[in-house]
Amino acid sequence: MYDLNDAEPLRSGEIIPDGTFAKVTMTIRPGGVDGPFETDKGLLKPSGSAESDVLSLDCEFTVVDGPHARRKFWHLFTVSGGKVDEKGASVGWNISKRMFRGMIDSALGLDPADMSDAAKAKRQLRGLADLSGITFVAKIMVEPSDRYADKNRLERPVLPNEKEWPLVMEGKDVPPSPSPRKKDNKPAQAPAAGQQPSWQQSATAPAPASAAASTVAAPAWRQSAAPAGTPAAAPPAQPAGPAWLNG
Repeated sequence: MYDLNDAEPLRSGEIIPDGTFAKVTMTIRPGGVDGPFETDKGLLKPSGSAESDVLSLDCEFTVVDGPHARRKFWHLFTVSGGKVDEKGASVGWNISKRMFRGMIDSALGLDPADMSDAAKAKRQLRGLADLSGITFVAKIMVEPSDRYADKNRLERPVLPNEKEWPLVMEGKDVPPSPSPRKKDNKPAQAPAAGQQPSWQQSATAPAPASAAASTVAAPAWRQSAAPAGTPAAAPPAQPAGPAWLNG
C-alpha cells in the first residue's frame, strides 16, 4: 500500500511575505539553448515569443532554513536580448551580471568593495552553469499581478556589509522589510540589426569553450571556506566546479 503520512501537507497557497530575508539555494533549469561556453550547452531559455530575442537563465530558489524552509520561488535572468541602453547593450544582462556578482559576494562573504586579485578571482565563472547550487542570503519580494495570483521573486542578494546578512547566516529571525516599488516608464529600444548578444560585447571577446576552460580551469572560490553556517565539504580529487556545488 501507499503510506502518505510522510508527505508534506498541502499549503494554503500563501506566499512568502514581501521583504523577507532568507538563506536560499539557486538551481538552474536548462532551457535548451546553448550559451557561449562549453559548460552552458542547452542552458539558456528562449522567450517563447517569435517577436523577442531574449535568452534567459531559468532559476529555481529553495529556502534553506527558517520558518519558510523548503518553500520555492522562481526567477528569470536575462542573458541577452531585450531592451538596450544608449550604448546598445542589453539592459537585462547588465542587471543580471550585478545580481550574479551579488550572489557570489553573499555566498562567500566577500566585501563588495574588495577588488583584490584574490577577490576578483573568486568572481570568475567558467560559464553560468557554475552558479547552479549556490547558497546565499536573499531578500525576497512579492510581485503583484492584476491578472494572476501574486508570486514571489528574488529582489536581490543581501551583501555581507548589510546588517541582515550575519543575522540570517547565524539562523536568527529577521523581520521582513518591504522595499518601495518604482515604475519603469523608460521606452524600450530595439536592438540594432545584427547586434551581438551583450555577453559578446566585452572589451575582450569570449574565447572558444576549449580555450576558456584552459584559462579558468576551475573557479578560485572552490578552495574557499564554505559560507558561515553551512557544513564544509571536502573537494573532489578533480576540481569540476565552484565550492557551492559541494556545499
